[in-house]
Amino acid sequence: MRASPDPDAAFSLTGVTHAFGAVRAIDDVTLEFGRGRTTILIGTSGSGKSTALRLLIGLEWPDSGEVRCDGEPLRRETVLEVRRRVGYVIQEGGLFPHLTVLGNLGLLPHHLGWNKARIRERAGELAELTHLHTGLLVRFPAELSGGERQRVALMRALMLNPPTLLLDEPLGALDPLVRHELQDELREIFRHLGKTVIMVTHDLAEAAFFSDRLVLMQRGRVVQDGSLDDFRRAPADDFVRAFVAAHRKLPDAAS
Repeated sequence: MRASPDPDAAFSLTGVTHAFGAVRAIDDVTLEFGRGRTTILIGTSGSGKSTALRLLIGLEWPDSGEVRCDGEPLRRETVLEVRRRVGYVIQEGGLFPHLTVLGNLGLLPHHLGWNKARIRERAGELAELTHLHTGLLVRFPAELSGGERQRVALMRALMLNPPTLLLDEPLGALDPLVRHELQDELREIFRHLGKTVIMVTHDLAEAAFFSDRLVLMQRGRVVQDGSLDDFRRAPADDFVRAFVAAHRKLPDAAS
């Protein structure tokens, strides 16, 4: 018998299975995401980590099992309300190219009745938080660098001050220098805001940089849930050993 989900968890998956045709992208997964904690879903391509994230906000629906948000079952009739309490960031930002930065930021707030002054004020606050020059608010996404677009995507996710952030490979398309810079900034933002953060990455070093709770997935299942030290000292199986070993260090400098 499965234990009942923790009612204090921000999100939970209980016995969730979701298939695309004959392929089980998520296979009987049970996970809880504690309020105010950062959890990193990690794994190789096709492991199910991004599908798990999409299930949390109803972009995919389980074939069996249950998804809960703040202790309540996720339902189609309430999913829009849930999404407004969640900031969602995808790789390369997903910004609307025909809207300026401010237009992208203000789209949902305007729909909810915010006036222009309130939208501009909130945009200014978030520009300061994410170190985006306010002069860029009038530009279009094509006029921004990759790092600037990701900052705007994060700002858009934070506009309504949601309690939870979901990030799907948010730094995956960036060059190493920009990625390193944004890693530092993102971790500081997570700590400063104290929100529930669930982030997907395939990079083990990046995962450990952001959190001491890593959830390693393979073929739709959770293989191990713990810290990087747990993975190293007590790997659950040969896949965990191989996954850790595959993340090589740089060679030592020649003497």
